[in-house]
Amino acid sequence: MLTAEERLEQLERVFQQLEDESEELPIVVEGLRDVAALKRLGITKNVIAINRGISIFSFAEQISRKWKGAIILTDWDRRGGQLARMLKEAFSANGVSANDHYRTQLVILSKKEIKDIESLPKFIENLRIHERPQIRRELWTNRRR
Repeated sequence: MLTAEERLEQLERVFQQLEDESEELPIVVEGLRDVAALKRLGITKNVIAINRGISIFSFAEQISRKWKGAIILTDWDRRGGQLARMLKEAFSANGVSANDHYRTQLVILSKKEIKDIESLPKFIENLRIHERPQIRRELWTNRRR
């Protein structure tokens, strides 16, 4: 089982990788709150909300005109899982490579404590608060030696 500090480190690594990959690929999220949440986490490039009043297939067609791949980052509730599957199929039909690896990592690292992208900033904040007392204890213990 990972400590809060280890989870935080891994989550921050995932966010950095997402930011790096967003230079080349769009990150597809469900709505504008998800876009805002990722911005708060430092992921600012090519984050696109799917809920724009068009069909999933039309959305995938639009993506295929500009990109050869996309990162699917839907919520990990039942609806988000269904949407991720439909996006993968629509992207595939349009020749777009779909990556849902980061979504899987977030599911594992959040340990079912949260179920959506928009909760990530608060979740990270809570992990940081939990981590600080541990670091202080370690510093205090090392000073006393």
